[in-house]
Amino acid sequence: MLVDFNTLPEESRVWIYQCNRSFSDEEIKEIESKIEIFIENWTAHGSDLQAGYKIVYKRFIVIGLNQKQNIATGCSIDASVHFIQQLEKEYQVDLLDKMNVSYKQGDFIAYKTLTDFRKMAKDRAVSKNTIVFNNLVVNIADFNENWEVPASDSWHSRFLN
Repeated sequence: MLVDFNTLPEESRVWIYQCNRSFSDEEIKEIESKIEIFIENWTAHGSDLQAGYKIVYKRFIVIGLNQKQNIATGCSIDASVHFIQQLEKEYQVDLLDKMNVSYKQGDFIAYKTLTDFRKMAKDRAVSKNTIVFNNLVVNIADFNENWEVPASDSWHSRFLN
């Protein structure tokens, strides 16, 4: 059951898929339509899942699930991953590789491999004040507070002096 992402409870689980490039406005419209169809039909053992989504910075697909109503099962999580894999193929993008880092450079969102980010930290091209996206957040409260933070406040800090 599709609901507005902003109406989901703070303890709702989130999954964040970062894209290796920005989506075009046309792609966003298409992807939003596909996500809405997926969520409308998303179930766990035949029970509807109450979920919402948002696309942020034309790069991040964020799906939230109200687990107070129904909890995602292995099969329903597999279905969501399969859906994301379909988007990857259709739009020729990378959404599932967790070994990449997105961060802000002014108004621009940069996307680097973890190896490149580590080298940039060593070369001081990024610092503890660089705004990074912590895609490991687990719920909406965490997403709102700890997703877009200085590197010093994220797991990224281990690479900084």
